[in-house]
Amino acid sequence: MSEDYCTIGNVPNPPVADGPPYAECVLCREPTEYPESYKGITLCPVCEWQEAQRTACSG
Repeated sequence: MSEDYCTIGNVPNPPVADGPPYAECVLCREPTEYPESYKGITLCPVCEWQEAQRTACSG
């Protein structure tokens, strides 16, 4: 197997907003760093970190 099974792949990051309005976090509804016009799942920095901890590989 040439690729690590924990690799997410080429998933593009959402664009960072220059200023308000910001998109709401889909988990806690706090403002995120992403523009309100971004289509997709947006997480605030705290929820993004917590989600990364939950989905991290334990090996």
